[in-house]
Amino acid sequence: MGQKVSPIGFRTGITIGWKSRWYAPKSSFGEFLVEDERVRRFVDERLNCQPPYAAISAIEIERTREEVKVILKTARPGLVIGPKGAEVDKLRSALEDLTNRRVNINIVEIRNPDLDAKLIAEGISEQLKRRSSFRRVMKQRAEGAMQAGARGVKIMISGRLGGAEMSRSEKTLEGSIPLHTLEADVDYGFTACQTKYGTIGVKVWVYRGMFGEAAPEPERPRERATRARRRHERGGQGPGPRSAGRSGGSRSRPAAEAKHAEAESAPTADTPAPDAANETNE
Repeated sequence: MGQKVSPIGFRTGITIGWKSRWYAPKSSFGEFLVEDERVRRFVDERLNCQPPYAAISAIEIERTREEVKVILKTARPGLVIGPKGAEVDKLRSALEDLTNRRVNINIVEIRNPDLDAKLIAEGISEQLKRRSSFRRVMKQRAEGAMQAGARGVKIMISGRLGGAEMSRSEKTLEGSIPLHTLEADVDYGFTACQTKYGTIGVKVWVYRGMFGEAAPEPERPRERATRARRRHERGGQGPGPRSAGRSGGSRSRPAAEAKHAEAESAPTADTPAPDAANETNE
């Protein structure tokens, strides 16, 4: 039996930083740890599970003696901030009532949501709730992540897929996912999709290259169309045995035989023409 390990926990402290960054004595460590979990659950239920869906991917917490600093990584910062910062002020006051401490909120925008595993999993979950085809959804999300610059994408969903009686698992894989390479930037996201016929779990792995490399640039539509056209031309006109076998069917064989017979019947330089032969006989 293979032992499955979360890529985030496997790299935390080595190539990925901690999501909670603070120091506390032994007497208050447990209290702060439970408080961090309450803050994360409150923000997720308020901004991700009900409108407006702010697409928050990660929540990082830093503590000092006086205040608690909450860092929100979101793909829709405008929805979190609100008009003239009204939504942020409401969220700050709610967190202060929850923790009984002064709270400072910092919002970080996610430039490319198609490379974030958590956001991809939530997008798949929302489409499954609308009864979309799970195979089509998985394929579209995987292709979108690869076009955005990912090196590899793996998506796995489990549960009563399509409302079937028996639960099962389906997965799709594009590219490569080096899970055991600590220098590899592998993002992992999980979410539970609550449907009318049961709960469906969605897991997503995204390989974004090695740590320290330049961020992958998304492929432009024009370049993608040019590459697809060239690949189609190579597949249709290639001299390989597969293309030759397809083109050399029953339709092309009579044409080749007719061309060969015409070449044999054509006069050459060594054989005289019919008129010249008659003149010599006369």
